[in-house]
Amino acid sequence: MVTTILITGCSRGLGLAMATEFSKAGNFVFATSRGNPTPALQKLIDLSQDKVKHVKLDTTSRPSVEEAETQIASFLEGEGIDILINNAGVMNWMTDEIHTMDDLDSTFNSNVTSAHIVTSTFLPLLKKGTEKKVINMSTTVGSIERSQVYSFMPVPAYKVSKAALNMLTVQYAQSYAQEGFTFLAVSPGVSYVFLPFMTL
Repeated sequence: MVTTILITGCSRGLGLAMATEFSKAGNFVFATSRGNPTPALQKLIDLSQDKVKHVKLDTTSRPSVEEAETQIASFLEGEGIDILINNAGVMNWMTDEIHTMDDLDSTFNSNVTSAHIVTSTFLPLLKKGTEKKVINMSTTVGSIERSQVYSFMPVPAYKVSKAALNMLTVQYAQSYAQEGFTFLAVSPGVSYVFLPFMTL
């Protein structure tokens, strides 16, 4: 039986990598992005033997998310989604002191509120699925206990938002445990895409 997976933020990086690996394993993937597919994503779609379908979805826009849900529901013709991976997000670099941080609202919208909007909108389709799994892309950078370890990274809004995403995941897990859902916040590691503190 084919597992149906919805992944947000598939233009590049981890989203693109996950879409690639899941489709190679024989799963069907809805790979979303805000705009048209990037060349890399289009190449994956072309080579996927119809295992990857692109859907436009701006996670920060409820109307966009709802339109994507309508398209996907129509495509599935009564079937459901097995796994949702909330991957889309942002990380802004800051060079000044914490009191100058001015991107907290926008970062929260991209990294936390968007995950809530996508999850809540696609819950009906997830309830029709067999696995009922929701995976939120977190990071150890958002760990309160290990905050000193990552103090060298000047990305405060990102850290705060990922700590909040962890709690959002817990709240969903507690609310839907009796319905057979599994909600996970995972830290998959680093994708070497536009990280100014790393060199290859």
